[in-house]
Parts: sequence; structure tokens; C-alpha cells
Amino acid sequence: MYAPAVNEAFLAEVSSLPGGERITQCIQCGSCSGSCPTAAWMDHSPRQIFALIRCGMRDEVLSSNTPWTCASCYTCYVRCPKEIKITDIMYALKRLSIREHKAKPETKPARVMAEVFEGLVNKHGRNSEFHLMRRLYGRPSAITKALRNAPSGMKLKRLGRLPFRQEKLSANGLMQMKQITDAVEKMGGL
Repeated sequence: MYAPAVNEAFLAEVSSLPGGERITQCIQCGSCSGSCPTAAWMDHSPRQIFALIRCGMRDEVLSSNTPWTCASCYTCYVRCPKEIKITDIMYALKRLSIREHKAKPETKPARVMAEVFEGLVNKHGRNSEFHLMRRLYGRPSAITKALRNAPSGMKLKRLGRLPFRQEKLSANGLMQMKQITDAVEKMGGL
């Protein structure tokens, strides 16, 4: 019986990322996929993603919509009998997907949101929902969606939950934030 050679480099890479340390202990029980509230919209369930990682199928994993569909609810992690930090792995896969330009076009809203969020936090030390929404819905292709969500946005504005002004950390706070993000990046987290 012929078995194709498996490229274990991708598994080793994911294992070395924060949260990925225990991925080799996955027993493919499917608790993660069975618990996931967004699995129905994923092209591969979390269990399948782990099997693909173990098989070294880098392109298949990094072009999957699964990490972008993850709701970060941590239900998979709570129910995993091997205590694998599945949500953290999904975040790591997102970062790799962005870095290697592997994400499919349909994941663009989630990618844009992640990139804008990261940019705002790196620049100002804080997120701004207004600026995040402006960048997300300010594209010509998103006008219909922006108009559909306008009533919710106006309600948030009336309640004071959507300030136009960008809050910023002090210069000292920004320096501390940079030190934190640099340390996390050295650990492979950004």
C-alpha cells in the first residue's frame, strides 16, 4: 500500500506558534467541530483543519474560510479533551493567511476588519468602532451593506456608543503598547 510522504514542516510551524503547542495531541474526536456554532459556514470543520495541518496541506489550510468564520467563542477549547487552544490556532492561521496572501476574496470583510483593528490599535493604542466601520463599509462595494446597517449605527451613535473622535493612549502608553506588541511578535504571536 502506497502512502504519500507527509510534509511535517507545516505541523511543526503551527506547533511552534502561541496556542499551537498541543496540536499534535489532537485525537480527531470532533468535539471542536460538534461544539462550533459557526461550523455550518466553514468550508472545513476545525477537526478537518487539524487533519489538514497534520498532512502538511498548507495552501488548503491558509486559503480556508474556517479561521475567518471562527466566532472566538472558545467553546471548542472548553470542550477539547486535550485542552488544545483551538481559537488561538485559528488566530495564528489568520495571521499566516494574511502574511502569505492566501485568503480567499470572500473572507475580505473579516480580513479588512482584522487589519484595520490591528492598525488602529498599533497607531493609537485603542480601537475606534466608528473608524473601523468607516474603513469596513467605506468601500464602494460595501455601500449596500452600510445602508442596511445604518439604523443600527445611528442607534449606537444616539446611545453614545459610537464616538466619531478617536481615543488615543498617551505617548508613554503608546510606548508601553509597542513594547508589548514587539514582545508578542518575537514569540510569533503577531
